[in-house]
Amino acid sequence: MKKTIALLVVFFSFTSILLWSSCSGQVKENNKTEANTQTKKIIGGGCDGCELMYEGMPKNISSVDTSDGWFEPGEKLLVTGIVLNLDGKTPAKDVVIYYWQTDNNGYYSPSKDMNKNAIRHGHIRGWVKSDAQGRYSIYTIRPMPYPNDNIPAHIHISIKEPGLANEYYTDDLVFDDDKKLTSEERKKLPNRGGSGILRPVKINGMQVAEHNFIVGLNIPDYPSPKISGIRSGLQVGEDNPSFIPYHAWGPDKGTRTCPVCKYGRYQGILYFVGEKESREDIENWLSFLEQQSIERDRYLKAYFVYGNENDFSKTKRQAELEKIGQKLNIHKMALTYVPSFNDQETEVFLNKVNPAASNTIVIYRNSNIIANYVNLKPTIENFNELTSFLDKTKSAYADYAANKPD
Repeated sequence: MKKTIALLVVFFSFTSILLWSSCSGQVKENNKTEANTQTKKIIGGGCDGCELMYEGMPKNISSVDTSDGWFEPGEKLLVTGIVLNLDGKTPAKDVVIYYWQTDNNGYYSPSKDMNKNAIRHGHIRGWVKSDAQGRYSIYTIRPMPYPNDNIPAHIHISIKEPGLANEYYTDDLVFDDDKKLTSEERKKLPNRGGSGILRPVKINGMQVAEHNFIVGLNIPDYPSPKISGIRSGLQVGEDNPSFIPYHAWGPDKGTRTCPVCKYGRYQGILYFVGEKESREDIENWLSFLEQQSIERDRYLKAYFVYGNENDFSKTKRQAELEKIGQKLNIHKMALTYVPSFNDQETEVFLNKVNPAASNTIVIYRNSNIIANYVNLKPTIENFNELTSFLDKTKSAYADYAANKPD
């Protein structure tokens, strides 16, 4: 009996060391990134531990992987989605995604037959490679948080793209319904490769989370292509921030309602306009967005966010938008306004809208940005493009209930 107890003490001491070392690499990296990028120009700044993705890596990697954890105690989890290039539109094929995570007790526990060089990552680890359409799927269990720690439960990710010299890490995958994912913890997420916040739904006793990786997004020293033209709004892959515009017309008229907080579950469109857009173009866009809102019903919420700061007054802006709402017979979409796109009180500044743009059209799904258009004219061709995009990106899991915090 004494020998058994001694073995258990050794085991848990060892796994505690594993727990610490598996997360310490990225913390260390944050302290040395600047020095590394100035000397070696390592893509992503380097990562203590990410190189272990090559230990035991199979020669042939599928776009679908089932971890050892799937067959162990724990809540079954499917993480699935698309790997996209930096434009947020084009699928990126043959990208290797390496993942490692804790077990159902919160430890990076080893197994007898695992690769000894990667033992500090634990036995719940694996690889997927994006297919020709950029798709991947990981079947595993939901990781448990570290015992006696306030760090949210997470899955570590390291990515290796074909043609790049080294691997780099992205945001850890964390869970929106995790009580340990506080507002302060959310602010720490750097959106490397896109926001790592998963929003799982429950399907037949399994949790399913859609997640798209955007290769190179917010990765230091990534060989990014030059982007021409004006830029406005947050990038594809980032989470839509909460903000509280004034609702002048529509379902929430007379309130200060956050579009993403209240209606972020399905698809959403934010149509930002300052002083550059003509009234005719505004009305054409609003008529199109209202029609889409009617046809798609609860699966789409559309918002006009007017940020024209010229001669601004709440009374004048309210009356102006009411007049437009009545003229166009708008019932489904919301007509809202803010004093300017740099306004702090409404927190609209978090959307990073460029006032010099005629318009900025952001499409999000499940609170995550999936498209960004700047200076888009209200033509039949562009209407068709947006309609097609909404059709293609409607979630297959939209009708399932989202997880709620315990």
